[in-house]
Amino acid sequence: MNNFGVFFALLGAVLAALLSGIGSAKGVGMTGQAAAGVCTDDPSKFSKVLILQLLPGTQGIYGLLIAFLTMTQIGIMGGSADISLVKGLMYLAACLPMIIVGPISAIHQAKTAVASIAMVAKRPDQFGKAMIFPAMVETYAILALLISILAIFGIGSLKL
Repeated sequence: MNNFGVFFALLGAVLAALLSGIGSAKGVGMTGQAAAGVCTDDPSKFSKVLILQLLPGTQGIYGLLIAFLTMTQIGIMGGSADISLVKGLMYLAACLPMIIVGPISAIHQAKTAVASIAMVAKRPDQFGKAMIFPAMVETYAILALLISILAIFGIGSLKL
């Protein structure tokens, strides 16, 4: 039995979860440090800075979702894990948007969220505007997630 197809598909799933998770962990850590500094001076801003801190964590969730969908499609989770090498490489390629965009966008979103936390520290009435800046970075993580999902489900219907 040739397992190279399963290996490459599983590699894509693991890298999507791993790298997006690392990016999110770094991002949430960066924003948490900024949020803690703000709360030291003014604890009443906790809920606002907490929301900003959580934003870079979404990429980790997206990477986990891509890993789960890929493992489900290749039969690792409740099925027969026997796919061709070509199909395995296609699953790896389908995971690439989250593998690449996930960690990069998490770190850039964290940098933007840190700036927004500083904005909230000085002007708490501008919280709504401060949310928009890191949310714009989120757009690209969502686009990568969408492409990975569409590709994963598209591969499943191919006869290879």
